[in-house]
Amino acid sequence: MPALLSFLRLILSALRDLAPIILVIGFFQLVVLQQPFPNLLPIVTGLGLVLLGLAFFIQGLEMGLFPLGESMANAFAHKGSVAWLLAFAFALGFGTTVAEPALIAVAAEAAEAAAQADLIAADADSRATYALGLRYTVAVSVGVALLLGVFRILKGWPVPVLIIGGYVVVVGLTFIAPPEIVGVAYDSGGVTTSTITVPLVTALGVGLATALGGRNPMIDGFGLIAFASLTPMMFVMLYGLAY
Repeated sequence: MPALLSFLRLILSALRDLAPIILVIGFFQLVVLQQPFPNLLPIVTGLGLVLLGLAFFIQGLEMGLFPLGESMANAFAHKGSVAWLLAFAFALGFGTTVAEPALIAVAAEAAEAAAQADLIAADADSRATYALGLRYTVAVSVGVALLLGVFRILKGWPVPVLIIGGYVVVVGLTFIAPPEIVGVAYDSGGVTTSTITVPLVTALGVGLATALGGRNPMIDGFGLIAFASLTPMMFVMLYGLAY
């Protein structure tokens, strides 16, 4: 019974989070467009499935990913091996990104656009090679981002200085990168932060900051996702310059 009540609270919480989206869509559909919802029953059914999925997802994060990330960070910190910790951070960033469905879709679309702009050959092999190279470039960039983020936690470097410096580099690359790749580069920073990567990486950072003496988890534990969104923009523009 307590478990059922807890799950019902999660569903109500998910409904509260989705309520603004539902209200906006309903307002524009009924008041602005003044049209009824097409296929109302499938829409309501889909909404119910979204609520259930979101509730299960949150429950899974609380039961699995958050404790796993924090325990692994704690274990690495007590093991005292910086090299293994950094290697794990890179592998985590690379592994969770290279198979990201959103990245696969964006890379394929970017290859198609590059072929239409005569930047690459129009045959299927050239498009596949370009898309695969783009995917691996983004995956490596996220791995490097997490490596740098973990190293920042170990050294206690301030997040704002590194983020501002990174965006200065991004702006500089924007002026010299091929115009066709700039939009892809900016979008790649968003598709890398998936629903699995974000909670696991956040738990890793908070757990590491908690395990290290003299660290504030709220100040030092967060910021890894910012690096994961920033470095792909740099690497993709460099990929455009080099390709």
